[in-house]
Amino acid sequence: MNYVLALLLPPLSILLAGRPVVAILTFLIWLPAILMSGGLGHPLFVILAWILIWQRQEDRRAARR
Repeated sequence: MNYVLALLLPPLSILLAGRPVVAILTFLIWLPAILMSGGLGHPLFVILAWILIWQRQEDRRAARR
């Protein structure tokens, strides 16, 4: 579900992945980028969110072993 949220609101998805500082910085860059470029920068933030979500899942898997 977090991957779907990353498509719509990458900063919120990053926050839910447990990275509050990165989420705040991403929001501060994401919002003006969306407003100024008409959404052209949005895919970069989606990719960043997906990477951070995947990284958290890998960390959880490693901790279980």
